[in-house]
Amino acid sequence: MALKWISVLLLIQFSCYFSSGSCGKVLVWPMEYSHWINMKTILDKLVSRGHEVTVLASSASILVDSSESSAIKFEVYPASLTKNDFENVFSKLIAGWIYNSPKYTFWEYFSRVQEMLWKYGNCIKKFCEDLVLNKRLMTKLQESKFDVVLADAIGPCGELLAELLKVPFVYSLRVSPGYVLEKHSGRLLFPSSYVPIAMSELSDQMTFVERVKNMIYVLYFDFWFQIFDLKNWDQFYSDVLGRPTTLFETMGKAEMWLFRTYWDFEYPRPILPNVDFVGGLHCKPAKPLPKEMEDFVQSSGENGIVVFSLGSIVGNITEERASVIASALAQIPQKVLWRYVGKKPNTLGSNTRLYKWLPQNDLLGHPKTKAFITHGGANGIYEAIYHGIPMVGIPLFADQPDNIAHMKAKGAAIGVDFNRMSGTDLLNALKTVINDPFYKQNTMKLSRIHHDQPMKPLDRAVFWIEFVMRHKGAKHLRVAAHDLTWFQYHSLDVIGFLLICVATVIFIITKCCLFCFRKLVKTGKKEKKN
Repeated sequence: MALKWISVLLLIQFSCYFSSGSCGKVLVWPMEYSHWINMKTILDKLVSRGHEVTVLASSASILVDSSESSAIKFEVYPASLTKNDFENVFSKLIAGWIYNSPKYTFWEYFSRVQEMLWKYGNCIKKFCEDLVLNKRLMTKLQESKFDVVLADAIGPCGELLAELLKVPFVYSLRVSPGYVLEKHSGRLLFPSSYVPIAMSELSDQMTFVERVKNMIYVLYFDFWFQIFDLKNWDQFYSDVLGRPTTLFETMGKAEMWLFRTYWDFEYPRPILPNVDFVGGLHCKPAKPLPKEMEDFVQSSGENGIVVFSLGSIVGNITEERASVIASALAQIPQKVLWRYVGKKPNTLGSNTRLYKWLPQNDLLGHPKTKAFITHGGANGIYEAIYHGIPMVGIPLFADQPDNIAHMKAKGAAIGVDFNRMSGTDLLNALKTVINDPFYKQNTMKLSRIHHDQPMKPLDRAVFWIEFVMRHKGAKHLRVAAHDLTWFQYHSLDVIGFLLICVATVIFIITKCCLFCFRKLVKTGKKEKKN
C-alpha cells in the first residue's frame, strides 16, 4: 500500500513537468462554508497537477478540516477565539439577517447589514492578527518560498500575507455588497445606466424609475456603506507593514480576480484583462445515488421528485416556518427530498423525506428531478444550471436575494419571501415551475450556455493561478487606474482645468466685448457733440 501511494505521488510530481507550468507552492487563505467548497475544488485540481498546496487554518475553523485525509497540507495556528465562539458569532449574525433585518426600509436594512458585516469582519481581523503576529509561523512561511497566495477576497488578510511574503496573489470572489471591493480595489467598471448594483435585486432591463433607484444605490454604496471597519483595518495594515497604507490599496495589488459566476448568470458588463469568470467550477456529472435514496426516487413514478435544501449554513428554521413549508410540500404529487435539521414538522406529508445531508449535485442530475427549492446560494444555483433544473427561490441572506433576482430575470426561477410566504404561495410557485415549460426551457438554455465554453471553469481558474506563478505576477494585465488618485481617476483635475480654461476664455471675450462697447459708446458721444 505504501509503495502504491509513493508511485502515485511520483507520478503527480513527474506529470507536472509536462503540464502548462512547472510545479509550484501555493499558500491559501480560505473562508468558511460554501466559500471553502469552491476553494477546495481548485486546490484538489492544483494538487493533482503536482503543486504543493498549504492551507492556513485557525484552530477555530468551522469547515476547514485539517484532520481530513488529503494531499493538501494544513498549517493550523492558534486563534484567540474558540471554535464555539466563532460559530456562535456566525450563527447569531445569520439568524439576525434572516429574521430581524427590516427589508422594507432601505436605510435600516443596509445599516443593519453593515453592522453585521463589521462584527464578522472583526472576527476575521482577530484571526489575521493571530496569524501575522505569530513570529514562529511567519518565519516558517517565509522560509517555505511560496510562489503564489490564493485568497478569498471577502475575508481580508490574504493580501497582507502576500505583501509580507513578497509573492503575487490571486483572488477568488463571488460578489461583495454593492460591488464595493470590485470597484475600490479591483477598479472594475459598473455603469449605473445598465448594470444593476449588487444587492439591489434589479435586472439590466431597468425602467427610468429603476435607474433612479439604481443610482441611489450606487451613491449609497460609494459614499456611505462600508463592508469592513476601514479605519481599524487601515491602521492594522499600516502597523504590520511599517508604512502608511490602506486595506483597499493592498487589495488592489491582486494579480487576478476569479469571479465565481459566468455569463449564464451575470448581466453583460465591462470587465478588465485581469478578471475572469469561473462560475460552476465545482459542478460535475451526477453519480449514482445510495440505494435507499434511489428506491425512494424511483417510487415517484412519472411525477418525479423535488429537491429541497437551504444550504450548508442554515441548519434548521423556526417550527412555524417549517410547518408552512411542509404543508405546501404535502400537496404536490412529486416526492420531496428535504435537507433538514430540527424537529420534524407536524404537517409533514407522506411524500416528503427529511435528510441531514443530501448528495445535491447527484440528485439535481437525476432524470426524475423536476424542480429545485433553494435558498439561492451560488453553488446550488450553478448545480441547477449545470443540470438544467428550474428553481423556486427562498432567499435568506447576503447575495441570495440578488442571485434569485438574476434567475427570475432569466426566466429560470420563481422567488418567494421566506418570512412572509404562505403555504399557498410556495405551492403555487412549485406548481408553476414544474408544469409551465417556460421555466424548464429557459433553464436548459442557461445549461447549454454554461456547457458551451472553450475551456472548463475549473481548468480556467487553475490556468490563471499557474500563469501568475510562471510569470511571477500579471502586471501587464493591470490597468493604470490603480496608480491614480480618486480625483485623477474621475478626471476631476482635467475637468477643473478645462472649466478654468473655458471660464478664462469667456472672461477674456466678455472683457473684449465690454471694451469695444465702451469704445463705441464714447465714439458715439463725440460724434453727437460734433
